[in-house]
Parts: sequence; structure tokens; C-alpha cells
Amino acid sequence: MLLSGGLDSAVTLAIARAAGHDCIAVSFDYGQRHRIELDCARGIAETLSAKEHRVLQIDASSLAGSALTGGGDVPHDRSDDEIAHGIPDTYVPARNLVFLSMALAVAETAGARHLYIGVNAVDYSGYPDCRGTFLKAFEQVANLATKAAVEGAPCSVHAPLLDMTKAQIVQRGLELGVDFGATNSCYDPLDDGAPCGTCDSCHLRAAGFLAVGVDDPRACV
Repeated sequence: MLLSGGLDSAVTLAIARAAGHDCIAVSFDYGQRHRIELDCARGIAETLSAKEHRVLQIDASSLAGSALTGGGDVPHDRSDDEIAHGIPDTYVPARNLVFLSMALAVAETAGARHLYIGVNAVDYSGYPDCRGTFLKAFEQVANLATKAAVEGAPCSVHAPLLDMTKAQIVQRGLELGVDFGATNSCYDPLDDGAPCGTCDSCHLRAAGFLAVGVDDPRACV
């Protein structure tokens, strides 16, 4: 289970646990500017009873060139139309491909046959590695590239949030008892860790809670 510490990955972990899986939560330290997500991931893994939580190190220079790794400014105050078009500066080159590949290695070593990832293609911000076509292609590659699959134990990639709106994700998380106050979605947190309230991710998160009609415990005051 890829666990970023954000709202979507927390709900995905809760879904995987509800499906009866003993989950190894995998997070990544890749030089991201919003490192509060790693603290959130640790707490989420514990409260949702992950079997284990691993933080894997990646050379920050390998995923450079993104606003999330210090390569420019995080966009703020963009409209729904602006968010819906183009690939934003917060895109991290091949991030989900790298993350899934490393998680696949963890899974094969642990004898696990299911990979869960919290990507979403409805309210997403234009990331090419959040699409269903990418995930299907990765699953095919995974089952060509691993000893486990060749010997009859193929891997399945699950993205249960893929076709859900942010409101539906929030609602599902509430049903599963996810503590949203322990999650961080912000691309550009303040020095004290509070969300900025104006980046794309904060914008989409706020719209989701508003649509459901509940308060976000991490909303800006």
C-alpha cells in the first residue's frame, strides 16, 4: 500500500484493511518540500493498523524538476478550469512509476500479490501517472518482470478511488472511520505544518468536504 500521508491514500489504506488485507504501508522520502506528509503517514499507518510501515529513501536529484521538490513555486489560487487543463508544475517526473516499482519489489519480497495506490482520475490535477491506462500498463509490466508472476503468482494493482469524486472519497473515508485531521493534502504547508488553503490540492480537498457538508478538521481558519 503506497501511503503518502494524504487524504486519498489514507482512505485507500482503510479500504484495503476493510477488504481483509494485512497491509505493508510504503512511504517515500524523496526530498519533497512538504515533509509533514511523512509524519502524517506514520500516524495513519498506526491508527489504521497497518502490519508494517516502511519509509524508502530515494535520491532527491532523481525526481527533481518539480515544484514539490523545490524546482519552482507551487501554484496558488487557480480556478477549477485552470486545474482541469494541462500538467501543473507540481508534477514530479515519473513519480508513481518509480514508487510503484519500488513497492512491487517490497511486495514480491514479502510474498504479497496486491498493490494499492490512492490515485484519482476525476478530481486529479492533470498527472499522467494517475490514469487508469497507466495502472493497467504497469500491472502488465509487473507480471512480466517478476519471478513471482512468472511462477504463477501474478500481482494485481488496485486503485479503488480512481473514478470517485473528492466528495465520494471523503464520504467513504467517513464511513470507514478515517481520521482526516491526521492527514495532509497541502502542496505548500506553512512553517507550522498548517495547510496553505490556496494550492490546487487544498482547493480540491475543500470542495470535497463542502459537497459532503462536513467540516474538514485540517481546514484553514
